[in-house]
Amino acid sequence: MAMYLLYESSSGYGLFEAHGLDEIGQNTEAVRSSVTDLSRFGRVVQLTAFHPFESALDALNQVNAVSEGVMTDELRSFLELNLPKVKEGKKPKFSLGTSEPKLGSHILEATKIPCQSNEFVLELLRGVRLHFDRFIKDLKPGDLEKSQLGLAHSYSRAKVKFNVNRVDNMVIQAIFLLDTLDKDINSFAMRVREWYSWHFPELVKIVNDNYLYARVSKMIEDKSKLSEEHIPMLTEVLGDEDKAREVVEAGKASMGQDLSPLDLINVQTFAKKVMDLADYRKKLYDYLVAKMSDIAPNLAALIGDMVGARLISHAGSLTNLAKCPSSTLQILGAEKALFRALKTKGNTPKYGLIFHSSFIGRASSKNKGRIARYLANKCSIASRIDCFADGATTAFGEKLREQVEERLEFYDKGVAPRKNVDVMKEVIENLQNKDEEGKEAVEASGKKSKKKKAKGEEEETVAEEKSEKKKKRKVETEEENEKSEKKKKKKSKSGGDDESDDGQTQSKKKSKKKKSKSEE
Repeated sequence: MAMYLLYESSSGYGLFEAHGLDEIGQNTEAVRSSVTDLSRFGRVVQLTAFHPFESALDALNQVNAVSEGVMTDELRSFLELNLPKVKEGKKPKFSLGTSEPKLGSHILEATKIPCQSNEFVLELLRGVRLHFDRFIKDLKPGDLEKSQLGLAHSYSRAKVKFNVNRVDNMVIQAIFLLDTLDKDINSFAMRVREWYSWHFPELVKIVNDNYLYARVSKMIEDKSKLSEEHIPMLTEVLGDEDKAREVVEAGKASMGQDLSPLDLINVQTFAKKVMDLADYRKKLYDYLVAKMSDIAPNLAALIGDMVGARLISHAGSLTNLAKCPSSTLQILGAEKALFRALKTKGNTPKYGLIFHSSFIGRASSKNKGRIARYLANKCSIASRIDCFADGATTAFGEKLREQVEERLEFYDKGVAPRKNVDVMKEVIENLQNKDEEGKEAVEASGKKSKKKKAKGEEEETVAEEKSEKKKKRKVETEEENEKSEKKKKKKSKSGGDDESDDGQTQSKKKSKKKKSKSEE
């Protein structure tokens, strides 16, 4: 039984025929020993046909198809052209060896060509790969290496390339920056309070919020200049007129020391920096919420944007989080406590980062572990949906959140919750109905546009007919005008002739009269 080998190189497809396999006895050890020696290997394996790729893009598309186990049209035509034809009802007398079992099964389904992929075939293909440049005579030295390097770069670049809108690395960086900004803003605001309290110590008790304190200190500057005119401005900042009046009155009777203008400028500059950092922190939080709605909408809808982002950050990526079982996700962030408990043989922790969720805080002390386990289960489902689903939707996350709410009611009041299977079926049906409604709306809009086009075409035809009729009428009127003018001209000519005839007869009569008179 003849055997052919399909080799996918960086420069094209190669088809090789293996001879004398019975002598080797299809022994992998014998093949391994003969692979390194070209003289021995060349007797067994010979090149049958070679199909070069048209361009680097074509090579990338072909290799992507091979890696996914798909036979392209070019590969099919190449095999059907160079392999013996397979007759229907008869067993083929040859087989095709491939390196990819998925590709072999696809070739068998599409062309009925029997394929095999085993250790023996892989060893033969290894020998082909080793001596490939010797089989192809037209290859220049270095061409094969260049094509391999270029294809490897483009293939790896295409595999590494992610959707720009779903890069979870941005979420990881944003949540790290948010945490550091919270610490820095807190420490800087405390420094502003301590620094400005030397000048206006009573303001600390009136304004408790750090951001508002920085804004008020920036607005007041020197406490000795406070007056009734500052009350509207302070009311805008504090949102309370009574507090604004209290600040003004405290400034008049303040026990703080006076500061030089240079010291006040430094305090105001630092307060302005703290305000800018707080404003940037708000913008960064909005950015994080927007990115979470793109990357993990269901996880964000279930557990919140901040907790979801921290879970993704701690796992390393959304894919890693999706691979984690719910038991790992439950204690994610409490690794030290877990290993300490294992070492001391104590109680293991019940929750990690998911403790910051509002669900665990609402549960009673005896049900915190239960709800943490249930919430971790739902978070695992949501992260897998976000990671592997094609379209982004919050429908699953909202339903999973409803399930957690029902579980809390079950622990408190004993109300039986719905089953997860029924809830997921309901979500899928709702999504399918929405898709159908969207398709119907698109079809309706398409029909409307077609009707509008048809009406427009009818109106155009009617307008063209009207314009043609007008043109015909104009032509007819012009012809009638021309005819009437011609008739008038003819009449005028005929009238001139009659007048000339009358004149001639009158002149003749006069001459006759004259002649008769002369004769008399």
